[in-house]
Amino acid sequence: MDKKTVNLSSGIKENTATKGFKKNPINGTKFTIAISSAKGGVGKSTFAINFAAALKSLNLKVGILDADIYGPSLPKMMNINEKPKSEDGKGLKPINQYGIQCMSIGFLVDEETPMIWRGPMVTSAIKTFTQKVLWKNLDFIIVDMPPGTGDTQLTFAQEIKLDGVIIVSTPQEIALLDVKRGIKMFDKLQVPILGLVDNMSFFEDKDGKHYNIFGEGGVEKTAEKYKKKFLGKIPINIDLRISADSGKPLVQIKPDHVISKIFLDMAKKINVSFVQDDKIKEKI
Repeated sequence: MDKKTVNLSSGIKENTATKGFKKNPINGTKFTIAISSAKGGVGKSTFAINFAAALKSLNLKVGILDADIYGPSLPKMMNINEKPKSEDGKGLKPINQYGIQCMSIGFLVDEETPMIWRGPMVTSAIKTFTQKVLWKNLDFIIVDMPPGTGDTQLTFAQEIKLDGVIIVSTPQEIALLDVKRGIKMFDKLQVPILGLVDNMSFFEDKDGKHYNIFGEGGVEKTAEKYKKKFLGKIPINIDLRISADSGKPLVQIKPDHVISKIFLDMAKKINVSFVQDDKIKEKI
């Protein structure tokens, strides 16, 4: 029997090929950073709110856009129980919490309401949040992306001016498989990858002993393989979990906590890189 190979049709290949798109910045913002994981359940949203709080602590004006239409986390993690207001029936005012401007589909629907939407409706919601929210003079807007490499990611990468993406992962192999797909997607769509973060990298007991529950070194090795920056490790910590569940970012309520200092260090590095790039562009 002859060997046969199964290949993608020419139509599918054309749809997945890189195309030229007009990318527009989000009004009222200077820099847009996406937080992606490709894999769900790796602590991406917890990272996003604490990273935003860390940037704010550097006296920067910061906003968070929860782009996870099917599973919004921002209302719970930022303790927001109100709906955004609109003075003209068109533009939505972001809700200010802890000095951070916030927007999420979760502000507009009941907490237990499932979003049973097809791709075009999700894309329409994303465009509303990027075009009709009245963000005010932000230095950075942090976009908490949903897991995967689907409609939301494509909408942002193709139509929104993304200045960079941070990829968050646990070190286990099953999570890294999706991370590698995510890296290739952002590279293909020409979105700069600012670096990879090893989240839940280990658990440290009271005696200082480390337990590598999800494996060890996988994220850093992946960063090296794909020639991306490795931004650091964030260990499992009960205070980080409690603060997220209580709606108060750990960086906000305990800035001197060992975990908060990790977020602050990452925020400083990212901010410096953008300031340096901005100065270079001004000289050109």
